[in-house]
Amino acid sequence: MEAIDAIRFRLNGREVSYDGPATDRLMDVLRGFGCTSIKCGCEEGECGACAALIDGKLMNSCCVAVGAVHGASVLTMEGYRETERFAALSRAFAETTAVQCGFCIPGMALAAEALLSEHPHPTEEEIREGLSGNICRCTGYNAIVHAVQRAAEKGAGLW
Repeated sequence: MEAIDAIRFRLNGREVSYDGPATDRLMDVLRGFGCTSIKCGCEEGECGACAALIDGKLMNSCCVAVGAVHGASVLTMEGYRETERFAALSRAFAETTAVQCGFCIPGMALAAEALLSEHPHPTEEEIREGLSGNICRCTGYNAIVHAVQRAAEKGAGLW
């Protein structure tokens, strides 16, 4: 087995490398790369505030060692917000007034992206299940569920 000098991965479309311990939390490493959308909420993988897409799969970065993403593609809100899909989702969140304080929104948006990528026309039950790993203390969730429904309808063909 070949020793790795640095952990290399794609972060929001660009190649990066990390020279620290492979056991460091991905959440901390991403914040060190300037990804301030990654929030430290619970540090136990329960709240979704640190969510990132790793090779398209939604993961809580507080529970992932940076060594596990060697060679992977990591997408945070900083990269996602540059996409047409995010523009459709953002409009839907605005139209349904689904954002209150905003702390949970990066994780919610990435959870919605993961859900819509797998189920472009989700049922309300699928949306609630897809967002269930994210805690929001402001909205009561219904507005966020309606936003994802609207994004699926108005953004048909994007996912």
